[in-house]
Amino acid sequence: MRPKLVLKDLLMLGFQKFLKSSSIHLKVQGDRTLSTGKNPVIIPVIDLEAIDKDPVKRRGIVDKVRDASETWGFFQVINHGIPAGVLEEMGAGVRRFFEQDIEMKKIFYTRDATKKFVYNSNFDLYTAPVANWRDTFFSYMAPYPPKPEELPEACRDTMMEFSKQVTSLGISLFGLLSEALGLKTDHLEKMDCAEGLALISHYYPACPEPELTLGTSKHSDNDFLTVLLQDQIGGLQMLHQDQWIDIPPVPGALVINIGDLMQASFSFISIFKSE
Repeated sequence: MRPKLVLKDLLMLGFQKFLKSSSIHLKVQGDRTLSTGKNPVIIPVIDLEAIDKDPVKRRGIVDKVRDASETWGFFQVINHGIPAGVLEEMGAGVRRFFEQDIEMKKIFYTRDATKKFVYNSNFDLYTAPVANWRDTFFSYMAPYPPKPEELPEACRDTMMEFSKQVTSLGISLFGLLSEALGLKTDHLEKMDCAEGLALISHYYPACPEPELTLGTSKHSDNDFLTVLLQDQIGGLQMLHQDQWIDIPPVPGALVINIGDLMQASFSFISIFKSE
């Protein structure tokens, strides 16, 4: 039988050393890459406050989005329209779910990705060469949203409100990206780029041997666009010109990542490149 306990629960039960087994193993030291820190670089932080108020300022914002997408594939946005309270409650809701009693969580544990709400450790735990040090839940919130009763009570209302707000922001961002590409504002929206929404939340328990693992290993996002809410602890990095760059948290900001599908959607995909 495959285990139904995830990392946080194993730690609570007293497991303080890594288990060397054929099915659960850890990130090897040779694959651990850190920022050099010698030349600190800050990815662009773009203020969206005027996008619907002033055409001249909007053009300036479009230029900044284009430059950030061409150069980095990442940028942060502030004054994005999502209330600070919604962001704070989303973080609190994630913690409520992961920090509740094991018996409350285990009814949602599954490795069946077709379920409306999926809670486990690593989704590819039994196929990947290494495991990340994290627990995760995810749910497809659009285009076919789950019923409220299919979501955990600990974060149900929070997930639904946050998803509604992010969908609205996503449409605005796709409008800016369309204009940055020289297209009509609604071009990407009409391509249904904003139709789907997967909400993924990671929880990183304290690690007894942090030098042996990573919370999330090197990857790219296989979507059109990722809207990422960081906590204030930090740790997020991006690969830029073969160097890992820290993306420090900015209070109230959201990190925007140009995804793989956005790159593949255009003949000039080299313009929008992120790793």
